[in-house]
Amino acid sequence: MYTKEACVENLNEAIKAEQLGADRIELCANLNVGGTTPAFELIQEVKTKLSIPIRVMIRPRGGDFIYSKPEIECMLTQIEYCKKLKLEAVVFGILNSDKTLDITSIKKLAQKAYPLKVVIHKAIDETPNIIQACKDLISTEQITTILTSGGKETAEEGLAILKSLVDIAGDKIEIMPAGKITKNNLDKLHDFLYARAYHGKLIVGKLF
Repeated sequence: MYTKEACVENLNEAIKAEQLGADRIELCANLNVGGTTPAFELIQEVKTKLSIPIRVMIRPRGGDFIYSKPEIECMLTQIEYCKKLKLEAVVFGILNSDKTLDITSIKKLAQKAYPLKVVIHKAIDETPNIIQACKDLISTEQITTILTSGGKETAEEGLAILKSLVDIAGDKIEIMPAGKITKNNLDKLHDFLYARAYHGKLIVGKLF
C-alpha cells in the first residue's frame, strides 16, 4: 500500500524499526535540532546490521538551511562517503537567503550523489511558496523524493497542502508526508492523501 520510513538516531533504534516493520529508515544524529549527519562509523555499522534500505541525513549543523561554501564542501564529502557504502539515498535541503530553494547548490549535491536517490527534506516547508518549490524540484533531475509537512508543524495541520503536493507530483516524484505521523494516525492520513510513502519517528511504534 505505502512505504513506512522510520526516522532513527542510533543502531538500536534502526534494528528495532526493522523488527517492527519499517520498510526503510532515515538515519540522523541530533534530532533535537532537526537532525544532522550521523557519524560515519554509525552509518557503516547500521549498514552491516540492516537489510532494509537506508537513507542518511546530510546536514553539517543545526539551525537554518543557508549554507556557506565550506559547509557545502562538507556536505559533498559526506555524500561521497554514503556513495561508497552504496546506501539508498541521501537527504538534504538548501535555501537562499530569501528562503527560496537554492536550486544551484541542490543540483550540485544531487549530481555528486548519483546514482543514489536524493530526498529534499523539510527545508522546503520554510519556502515562501511551497507549491512553486515543489514544481521546481519536479523539474530538477535526480530529485526523487520531497519530505514535507505541507509547510506546517505537523502533517495533520498541513493536510490540504500535502494533498495538493501529492496531486501535483503524480508519479513524477515521491511526496513523503512527515510531521508527527505515528502508527496510530497513519491509516487515517493515508485514506486522505494516498501518498506512496510516509515518514516518522513513531511510524512503526516506539523504538526506545
